[in-house]
Amino acid sequence: MIIVEAHRALKHAGTQATLYVVRGRYWFTDGRNTFIPPLSPHFGGLWEAAVKSFKHHLVRAVGYAVLTYEQLETCVVEIEAILNSRPISPLSSDPNYLRPLTPGHFLIGGPLTNFPQENLLELKPARLSLWQHAQQMRQHFWRRWHKEYINGLNARSKWNSTAPNIKVGTLAILKDNSMTDTSPMLWNMCRVIETHSGRDGIVRVVTVKTANGMYKRCVTKLCPLPTDVSDPDSATP
Repeated sequence: MIIVEAHRALKHAGTQATLYVVRGRYWFTDGRNTFIPPLSPHFGGLWEAAVKSFKHHLVRAVGYAVLTYEQLETCVVEIEAILNSRPISPLSSDPNYLRPLTPGHFLIGGPLTNFPQENLLELKPARLSLWQHAQQMRQHFWRRWHKEYINGLNARSKWNSTAPNIKVGTLAILKDNSMTDTSPMLWNMCRVIETHSGRDGIVRVVTVKTANGMYKRCVTKLCPLPTDVSDPDSATP
């Protein structure tokens, strides 16, 4: 939310301007390194939550496989890239711009990319080379982690109150397992270009624009990214 607030305050001035403000305000610049106390991971709730997510899915993706040092290093580095590719907030209000702000922008100044790989999920590890085995573990991690992350963004509580309708121009992640299950770091981003409300005025269906075309989807298939933390109408429906 710190990144979103800084990006909004600068009126979408751009990635570099947002990074400069956040670094200057929240990073230590007096030459001292400040660490959390020993055995106190709760002091770093945000980054320790990311470490927990990494460990949880890494253990289940690797299982009881015996890896070489090079395999383990490759797998860990590529999983780090997956975690740092997650969308945080829109970079621009331009309806034709579908790229979000990610943690990768703070590391290298731009989005993290990846070469396309063949689907190795259904193959037995004994048939794979060391490189292919590392890619298979990465694909297993992606399939587990990205579903959990998207479901966490789109969590729905009891309908005790009316949620605000999704708005035209909202940037969101489109849930489509057939496209992203075997493509690590491929986030299916979309922009809402039209809403379709029912007789009660509630929007349940929208028309979205993706990199591959325009589609009509139910709002439960969308995970809107936050745009303005001070605007109650920007809450996730």
